[in-house]
Amino acid sequence: MSELRKDYIEGFGGTRLAVHTLGQGRPLVLVHGLFSSAEVNWIKYGNAQILADAGFEVIMPDLRAHGESEAPHDPDAYPEDVLVEDLTLLIAELGLSDFDLGGFSLGARTSVRGVLAGLSPRKLILGGMGLSGLSGWARRSAHFVDAIDRFGSIERGDPAFVAQAFMKSMKIDRVAARLLLESVDDTSADAIARVTMPALCVCGKDDADNGSAQELAEALPQGRYVETPGNHMSSVTFKDMGRAMAEFLDE
Repeated sequence: MSELRKDYIEGFGGTRLAVHTLGQGRPLVLVHGLFSSAEVNWIKYGNAQILADAGFEVIMPDLRAHGESEAPHDPDAYPEDVLVEDLTLLIAELGLSDFDLGGFSLGARTSVRGVLAGLSPRKLILGGMGLSGLSGWARRSAHFVDAIDRFGSIERGDPAFVAQAFMKSMKIDRVAARLLLESVDDTSADAIARVTMPALCVCGKDDADNGSAQELAEALPQGRYVETPGNHMSSVTFKDMGRAMAEFLDE
């Protein structure tokens, strides 16, 4: 069992970001999803350990306003694509030149935007993400802004109930999370076609929250689709996801 390490770096504007690292070997940067954390998406259910055992140094930042990272309330701390700024600063701080990159949901979206902004991973992993989750992100984001604005009054059966429950369990700073959501933009289909490295679109069988992962794989020049168990909330709890990622990266 690898030893989990934790460090901090300065992200955009000096925001303090927690970075969790597991294993030794080839660097793999993994970015978690909205309202989640490195612990919940990658560490808790064993997928980071699977990748560490496969020979990777798994580097897992907590996004700003998430996990153990700072959650500033200043709107100036959330310019357009601030998560890409943070990701770029992390890779520069660690001196990574030959690495792999992946993310789940919002982390997948951030990874794609990072590549479009100039990051050059050898391989790319997009978990829990479909084509419309990138090109139609504004609609998806509006769903979460609505959940924040109605927090505490959303009843079971409401489409926003799951988001409210997850925010409660993760103790999300809703002021910071709302500001963060406003910094995220759509990614056009034309832009997606410029992501040319081998890319794995891995998604739960019952996960259509961000549209079709198979369609995303088909839109990518070197995309591949792999189906694993679960829905958008549960797919990260199955080790099938970690195994599919390790197999793709080892090829």
